Amino acid sequence: MDSRDWGTFLLPYEQAVEELKVKFKTMRSELKKLEEYAPIEFVTGRVKKISSILDKAKRYNVALEDLETGIEDIAGIRIMCQFVEDIRRVAEYIRMRKDLKVLYEKDYITNYKESGYRSFHMIVEYPVQTALGQKQVLAEIQIRTLAMNFWATIEHSLNYKYRESLPEEMRGRLKKAAEAAFVLDNEMSSIREEILVAQKSFEDDSNIVSSVLASIHQLYFYHLVSEAIDAQERFNRLWETKDFEGMKLLMGEVKDLIKQHKKVEEPGDEL
Repeated sequence: MDSRDWGTFLLPYEQAVEELKVKFKTMRSELKKLEEYAPIEFVTGRVKKISSILDKAKRYNVALEDLETGIEDIAGIRIMCQFVEDIRRVAEYIRMRKDLKVLYEKDYITNYKESGYRSFHMIVEYPVQTALGQKQVLAEIQIRTLAMNFWATIEHSLNYKYRESLPEEMRGRLKKAAEAAFVLDNEMSSIREEILVAQKSFEDDSNIVSSVLASIHQLYFYHLVSEAIDAQERFNRLWETKDFEGMKLLMGEVKDLIKQHKKVEEPGDEL
């Protein structure tokens, strides 16, 4: 067993994972504001367990003193997308970033593994600012659809259980499941526009509800209690029938009431 201080060794990787997660989550928010749709569904990250690092080093004949360069996925980021098409877009956004350097890519979507594994991997070099100065850390970014991720998670668990020696019958079933996941992704891509329209409609309706309720709450703040009660009753009726157009009208009326009340309360300008 290596005698290094593993806690200290892994600290830069932990920092890299946390910083990259924040950056990609911010990217998601920015794209959503710019395009009303973000190709990133969600982001996760992890630092490889010590036992997994040692196992991989043994499998690939990586000397323990060469772990920093020989094991490229000690720091791992996973970016999930709704559609296969989104994976290429996200990869392009990552290539354009100035705060990391893409060393190389592995396309397991076009060239999927014999097991059925599909994913898009990018090995990047990321600078971490430590107490002792800047340190370049290798990290692996995996970009995949939700279906690909579900399959890969199950396969990983089974490989761990069987110590990389899956029974042939299990391998066959997993391969069929991978093909089914691929068919699902293709089917979702074929109705992509309908899905996006439906999702945007749901989000717009949710935003209207939030805005109306926030406006009604403001009426109480301005002591317009009877108006707030009336507005709340109207909202309840509109909510029962899911009349979102009526809610938009109600929101406009409530905002007008608040605006008028503000004008009454504002003192006149002195000449």
